[in-house]
Amino acid sequence: MKIVAICGAGIGTSGILKVSAERALQRLGYEAEVTASDVSSIGAEGDDAQIILTSPEHVAAIGRTFADVIVIDNILDQEEIAAKLEAALN
Repeated sequence: MKIVAICGAGIGTSGILKVSAERALQRLGYEAEVTASDVSSIGAEGDDAQIILTSPEHVAAIGRTFADVIVIDNILDQEEIAAKLEAALN
């Protein structure tokens, strides 16, 4: 499974989402390749992703995708990330 975390520049928010998603997945017992990317590269990076993690302001820029788009309101809330990933994976 591939998960892509995106933000405007592909450094800050997406990096935090990546690490948080990896921790949540480990806690939930799932394995996945999690990458961080900027929103302008989502077409290439997210082409084969099953899940895209993002903050609310970047949803419109994602465009058409077959991936589940999970909007994270608080990127520092590990419980929110774990709950939303678990719901998408079940």
